[in-house]
Amino acid sequence: MKSIAPHSLAASHTPRREFLRQLGLGAALFSVPGAFAEELSRKTASAEEGPFYPPKLPLDTDNDLIIVNNSITPAVGQIAHVSGRLVDASGSPIRNATVEIWEVDSMGVYLADRPQQAKYDPNFQGFGRFLTGSTGEYYFRAIKPVSYPGRRAPHIHFKIRRKGQEPWNTQLFVKGEPGNEQDGIYNRIGDAQARASVTVDFVPLPDSRISEVAARFDIVLAADSAS
Repeated sequence: MKSIAPHSLAASHTPRREFLRQLGLGAALFSVPGAFAEELSRKTASAEEGPFYPPKLPLDTDNDLIIVNNSITPAVGQIAHVSGRLVDASGSPIRNATVEIWEVDSMGVYLADRPQQAKYDPNFQGFGRFLTGSTGEYYFRAIKPVSYPGRRAPHIHFKIRRKGQEPWNTQLFVKGEPGNEQDGIYNRIGDAQARASVTVDFVPLPDSRISEVAARFDIVLAADSAS
């Protein structure tokens, strides 16, 4: 099964590689005792799973949603490198956790919707998984989320699975997206601070010839976090 590692996204161009290194510095901040206690106290807000978790998982469930199996045809959409670190409230990395994401394709169609849709992107995997290691890091190559026809703002669904605990769900939103304020789920997440915990920048990658973007989404969970 294909998969890609974070280091594979950096091209030979030094500015782009340096940018990606700096993008990862947010994770290192969690390792400084006391200095970022306030940030760690802000648990990442949960959000409902929603009705579109795939009822049947695709054969390919790795962390590269742009290429299905060994196809040579990539998915349509703006490539987004989505990464982050999964930590507990003390800043310790959470290892051996399965991070799952799913989102609509460039036409606004989920995997779960495809049997009822005449048009969708068959080259978009739509769902992916990543098992965290000792640093708690995860990484996906996906597409920058687009609006869903039911007046939903662009978002990516996240599910965290940890042994002995109930799955935990949230949704990642795009910072500055005008549709956020009209999105019912976004507004039900809580106060402004809670919504900010699930709203991130999708930043253009320097020197990318295909207008790739990157988003850093560090997830802070309580020990007993549940969906």
